[in-house]
Amino acid sequence: QVQQVESGGGLVQAGGSLRLSCAGSGRTLSSYAMGWFRQAPGKARELVASISRNGWNVYYADSVKGRFTISRDNPKNTMYLQMNGLEPEDTAVYYCNAINEGAPFGSWGQGTQVTVSS
Repeated sequence: QVQQVESGGGLVQAGGSLRLSCAGSGRTLSSYAMGWFRQAPGKARELVASISRNGWNVYYADSVKGRFTISRDNPKNTMYLQMNGLEPEDTAVYYCNAINEGAPFGSWGQGTQVTVSS
């Protein structure tokens, strides 16, 4: 069953911006800490950013710190990732998922492709 749906990816030039959305579908996102993950070709999926249930606590991977901002709107059952200063190294499929005890929890969606050209 689908639990969350990612959208907002696309093709952008280096230095550009994108805003990703993660909408709950069959899952109430406010019940969970949530995270954005990404997987580049030939690489393992990695955690990019996470946010606590109430949004007060956030975490960023060093590679995106200062450029990406994670946020959530619990009444809308949606989470966001604002990505500024995009770099070709950010090219990947981006996924969202719940986080439980530091690990992704539940099924994965289709993800949204982000491609950054140099």
